[in-house]
Parts: sequence; C-alpha cells; structure tokens
Amino acid sequence: MEENSKVCLVCKQDEMQAPLVAVDFKGYHYWICPQHIPVMIHDPSKLEGLLPGAENLQAG
Repeated sequence: MEENSKVCLVCKQDEMQAPLVAVDFKGYHYWICPQHIPVMIHDPSKLEGLLPGAENLQAG
C-alpha cells in the first residue's frame, strides 16, 4: 500500500466516499473507515494480509 494513499485498508473507500481514521502501526500510516474499526477492535486477525502483523494482534 502506498503510504500517502488515503483509502480504508479493508474496503478501499477513499476520503471522498467515507470518513477515514488514521492508524499508525509499526512506523507506517494506514487509514480505516468507521465501518471497519470494529473489525480492528474485535477480530483483528481478519486484517491479516492487509495490515502487517495483524495476525499477532489481540482482540479487545
């Protein structure tokens, strides 16, 4: 993923289609839309392949 591309890391919507929340992780910047924040909180393993190291995150 390009560091400057502002698109949801899950659904690829950009800032013109949905509000985006910035996520900094392991020195990189990512974006996620409010629809997918619950995935990051409750089942981060679903982000495997989209967010490097997501398989090691623990659900909140």
